[in-house]
This record gives sequence, C-alpha cells and structure tokens, in this order.
Amino acid sequence: MGLTKVWLATLSDGLIRADQVVGLTAHATPALTGKPPRWLFDATIRAPAGSGSVDGWDMGILHRTLIQTPAEPVGAPEALARLLARLDGEDAAGVIAAAADGGGRTRPASIVRFAFHPFEGATGADGGT
Repeated sequence: MGLTKVWLATLSDGLIRADQVVGLTAHATPALTGKPPRWLFDATIRAPAGSGSVDGWDMGILHRTLIQTPAEPVGAPEALARLLARLDGEDAAGVIAAAADGGGRTRPASIVRFAFHPFEGATGADGGT
C-alpha cells in the first residue's frame, strides 16, 4: 500500500498512518461483573510490541483499536479494506474516522461506517485541486 498520506483515527491512541496497517480484525472483550462484553475493531500495525518482567521478555504484535461497538461489527474489516484500496488508487491525503450505528440487544450486529476527511488543499479523493 502506498497510503503514506492517509491516517486512521484510533479510539484513544491518536492517528496511525494507513500504510503501516497489515491487518484488520474484530474481537469481543470478556464480560466483566455488571458490564456486558464489547466488540473491538482493531488495526494490526507493522511493528513489534514487547513487554518485560523479571521472568523475561514477551514479544507480540501491536494492535490499535479504531472503534468499540456493543455488537459484532459485521463487515467492518472488508468495508475499511475497500475504502483503503480506493483511496490508494486516488493518491488521497486525509483522515479516516469510524462511527458505529446500533447493535446490542435490539440488533445482532453493529454497523460501522467509515468517513474520509481530506486535508485542506489535498489532491485526490475529493480533496480539492
């Protein structure tokens, strides 16, 4: 991917550059006492993450949550992948933000929508000149 000018807004970690993303996944968190489980839609980043203790060092992959939903975000990975592919072909520059719609007890799934906000004066993807 050549998405060096496209950024993804995360839930709590600021922005990540889209060309660093190597995977998109959704998974449920465990239910806690008095709280229902939630679904996290994550971007996997092309960078190792490690943590250590007295017993040694543990390496894993780095995930950044893009959005949290009350029900499974069915189709969200595919929808974001399609948007990224489209933007890559347009030489776009800007930020992608996710928003959830519904889900929970009344609906079996949450709908996640992705909005691209081009940088002012950017070219491609409705970004101006």
